[in-house]
Amino acid sequence: MKKYLYWLLPMGWMGIIFYSSATPYEQQDIKPLMGSLIDFSFLEPFVGWISFTYNHSLVNVDVLGINGFIEFFIRKGAHVTVFFLLACFFYIAFRKSTDFRIEIRLLFSFLLTVIYAVLDELHQGMTPNRTPYAGDVMLDSIGALIAVFCIISINWFGKRRNSAHK
Repeated sequence: MKKYLYWLLPMGWMGIIFYSSATPYEQQDIKPLMGSLIDFSFLEPFVGWISFTYNHSLVNVDVLGINGFIEFFIRKGAHVTVFFLLACFFYIAFRKSTDFRIEIRLLFSFLLTVIYAVLDELHQGMTPNRTPYAGDVMLDSIGALIAVFCIISINWFGKRRNSAHK
């Protein structure tokens, strides 16, 4: 029974993600806090040339201001990080509670993370002033894929180190 407590990791993390997706954008806006802490205008000459479209919106310093531009990357980095952690938590839960081979644990961890990313974007679409976007699911999936590669690397280096000490 104790081994199933590890499932509280991904389930709890999914709860945190769900709560975050249910929060309107205005309550998550960190630009005012950023502006009160640091004057980021010194970055404008370095990033002012960057301009691209994301979800049918132009992303650049002229449109978003320097704080909005930085916040955009923080928010997108959060997608990668949050779903990286979710995939790791799924992997830990599978590792501690099943006898699955590592390949199966990794596959299930990745797939469950991507499925939750899709469900999260659909849920976000029901939140005021939030929109679902497939590009965010791609970022979430990249986070999960990075987790898979990190787990593979840690496992590989661990086996190499153990074999070198024998």
